[in-house]
Amino acid sequence: MSEASLDGRVAIVTGAGAGLGRAEALALADAGARVVLNDLPGGADGTAEEIRSRGGAASIVAGDVGERATADALLAAAVEGFGRLDVVVNNAGVTRDRMLFNMSDEEWDQVIHIHLRGHFLLSRNAAAHWRALAKQTGGPVGASIVNTASEAFLSGPPGQANYGAAKAGIAALTVSTARAMASSGVRANAICPRARTAMTADVFGADTSGEEVDPYSPEHVAPLVAYLASDAAARITGQVFVVYGGMVALVGAPVVEERFDKSGSLWTADDLDKQLGGYFSDRDPSVGFAADSIMKLTV
Repeated sequence: MSEASLDGRVAIVTGAGAGLGRAEALALADAGARVVLNDLPGGADGTAEEIRSRGGAASIVAGDVGERATADALLAAAVEGFGRLDVVVNNAGVTRDRMLFNMSDEEWDQVIHIHLRGHFLLSRNAAAHWRALAKQTGGPVGASIVNTASEAFLSGPPGQANYGAAKAGIAALTVSTARAMASSGVRANAICPRARTAMTADVFGADTSGEEVDPYSPEHVAPLVAYLASDAAARITGQVFVVYGGMVALVGAPVVEERFDKSGSLWTADDLDKQLGGYFSDRDPSVGFAADSIMKLTV
């Protein structure tokens, strides 16, 4: 059996009714996994039917991923319904785009609730299950979490303060999860996909590429998710990838651009102005922490 096979494995995919989640669930099922699908009521029915029509096994847990009861039900559906849990793909999300000065409390809270809290709840439940299993068996469990971040956390889109903040949190959660769960044999990675879905229809517009497969098709993303879920990716953890159009780009950690040290016993305003102010005096003020070079990746 190939190391990329998921035969005998059980995966959970949130937001599996359409777009990325649907493509990811199908890819996992095609690789041999039994899949627990999550979406809002009725949303994942079509995906489940397609998996079963291909000879796969799927169950559905409907509900809001930002609610603890949904995370509990998803874990139970995997462990009690299919006998185990090996893979978690946190994908569910929404957008409520608005400039910061116009954003409502509700628009902020809903995006953080679905994206960041949703990732946390299911990851925490799965991590607790896997840690207990590793203690019980005395060995690594060989499990994988694939989280869904976004280049929004790298670029700071002006109309998506809520979304960018949630995705930055997910990237940090991924690294923390990878480090906390390494001793239990659990890997965690994050993808930043560019995909034409209902959520991003206004971002990418219609496909005018002329390519056989739309460069922004979720079909370009799903194979990476299935691969990261498999034993073939056993040495890959704590990483962030940009993926679309047949390209996978590994994002490196931030680096220190410049260091400044006080001249006396404590910083003074004059000293800070001389060093920091001097450094920025001839610098383009639009160049900041945003990773604009990554946004220029093309295929």
